[in-house]
Amino acid sequence: MKKILMVLTSVSKIGDTGEKTGYNVAEAAHPWKVFKDSGHFVDFASIQGGQPPRDEVDSEDPIQVAFTKDETTRAGLYNTARVDVVDPDQYDAVFLVGGHGTMWDFPESEALQNLVASVYNAGGLVGAVCHGPAGLLNVELENGLRLVEGRKIAAFTNDEEVAAGKDKVIPFFLADRLEEQGATHVSSDVFEEKVVVDERLVTGQNPASAAGVAKEMEKLFAEVIHHEKAEEQHETETLRAEKDAQKNAKKAAEEAEH
Repeated sequence: MKKILMVLTSVSKIGDTGEKTGYNVAEAAHPWKVFKDSGHFVDFASIQGGQPPRDEVDSEDPIQVAFTKDETTRAGLYNTARVDVVDPDQYDAVFLVGGHGTMWDFPESEALQNLVASVYNAGGLVGAVCHGPAGLLNVELENGLRLVEGRKIAAFTNDEEVAAGKDKVIPFFLADRLEEQGATHVSSDVFEEKVVVDERLVTGQNPASAAGVAKEMEKLFAEVIHHEKAEEQHETETLRAEKDAQKNAKKAAEEAEH
């Protein structure tokens, strides 16, 4: 079992428009189900802590409904930890949930940048979907490079911002900012699923890509678990061989005495 931390925005309004926003429920619910069905443990954190704002729940999506009704999830979302008090060593992966609010608080959060860098530096996975990759901006790794530098990354596109009618209110175009920091933005058609895996970084273009990001992360987890089990088996076999050798040596010594 692996532990995944899902990080949510604390911004409740889009710029100065007064329009309500928050984390995108679909982008949290669908990955949550993938991780939960695989037996992993999911925690929640947000930039400011407490109960994070959320977008509307699609009552016709059974996964979103299950997410909002799950008692453990409800408890976790009722009072999320602030990212600046989270211990990154407790998690095998961090997943950055989207929602337009992330465009305002994710890039400005040094605590989030440190958290993402710590998890990645330790060999963990980093996932992000839609506007969630805003939390990948300004993340510097221990090798001195930005996390996004030289990476292929999917994120909400400029055309999707226009289609959503948010191109005039967002503080910047996410795809453009990612490329300014050295990433190659990879995209599909507007609102079509697109998931990109670049080593231990998995990103998705939009809400339709949320489950896909989690599934690709799960594949990477499976590889890690398989490797860990192989190492454990090798250590067990080595220890058994050492003990057998000791027994045989002792037996040979006793026989020599007689």
